[in-house]
Amino acid sequence: MEAYRYADGTITYPGHPVGPDGSEPVATIDLREYIAEVLTWTTASVSPPGVREPNHLAIVEFDVDGTPVRAIGQLTTGDVAIGDEVRPVYCDQLRDPSAGIREADSQEWDGYRFKPV
Repeated sequence: MEAYRYADGTITYPGHPVGPDGSEPVATIDLREYIAEVLTWTTASVSPPGVREPNHLAIVEFDVDGTPVRAIGQLTTGDVAIGDEVRPVYCDQLRDPSAGIREADSQEWDGYRFKPV
């Protein structure tokens, strides 16, 4: 979970090669080292092919040295509430690669879920 910091102090996640002011990133930030707060969450009962059902999702906000950084992603559980603290945890398979319309080897299926602290 790599975010980018730009010279003006802006932080984006996911990182972009050009920041809001047109500059290149000056540093990367590993969001796995931070705790985030759940801003809102939902449960999708009908998910895309290969994605688990029910699929618990959240918008979370990290505080990176006083700068808010938001991310959206799957939760490890549906037992969360707004304001709960969560941490990113690695998941080697966010969806079943055989259920996609592309060749399974042509895509990466790993990523991060948010786990309550």
